[in-house]
Amino acid sequence: MTAQIQDSGKAALITGASRGIGYAVAEAMVARGDRVCITGRNEEALKEAVERLGADRAVYVAGKAHDQAHQVAAVERTMEAFGRVDHLVNNAGTNPVYSPIADLDLDVIRKVFETNVVSALGFAQRTWKAWQKENGGTIVNMASLAGLSPSPFIAAYGVSKAAMINLTVQLAQEFAPRVRVNAIAPAVVKTKFATALYEGREEEAAAAYPLKRLGVPEDIGGAAAFLTSDQAAWVTGQTLVVDGGILLGNGLG
Repeated sequence: MTAQIQDSGKAALITGASRGIGYAVAEAMVARGDRVCITGRNEEALKEAVERLGADRAVYVAGKAHDQAHQVAAVERTMEAFGRVDHLVNNAGTNPVYSPIADLDLDVIRKVFETNVVSALGFAQRTWKAWQKENGGTIVNMASLAGLSPSPFIAAYGVSKAAMINLTVQLAQEFAPRVRVNAIAPAVVKTKFATALYEGREEEAAAAYPLKRLGVPEDIGGAAAFLTSDQAAWVTGQTLVVDGGILLGNGLG
């Protein structure tokens, strides 16, 4: 199947992409002809993902997103394999605790920020220096609806995603006009990462959404493909909410 796809000549680095949203982003990019380097902590899962994407289209680098040596290795591997890194998708993230913010261990918050925010900046800096500063490109940061409104019991995650949204506008300002930088803010998407938010009560959870379903990874993959495409050539510094309409409940009326 992938052998019949016309090569776009472009390459992407996608973090946290062995499964879930990150994998759906990789799949969407491969489907349009891009080549991809995917990262994640589990090497076996990454190998399996590359097999599904096509070994002629994808490579991987295993490691932890907040590890600076891993960031260097991932950017270098992308450049080595494809000679370029046009698109960066910062999808790697963590949410190790469900707790009201008053009870949060500060060390946990530091870990969340290190993975969700600092690592995204690290990848952006390295991608910028390796390719995008001279050649242009795009960056998509995976934020969350939790970064736009109070989120009981996932406070650390929500605060980190609010920081990711601000990081997006900072990078969009500094990297313009060569690089466009945008974010995506999904509501609850059916992934292993988010199972605690809907497992055993999916119908009840989905009832609050005007579209009457939770998101699926492909919903976010399509959004990322759009933001990294020429169709979004005049879009930068924006956070695209992909939420099945759930925020409409906060409107007037």
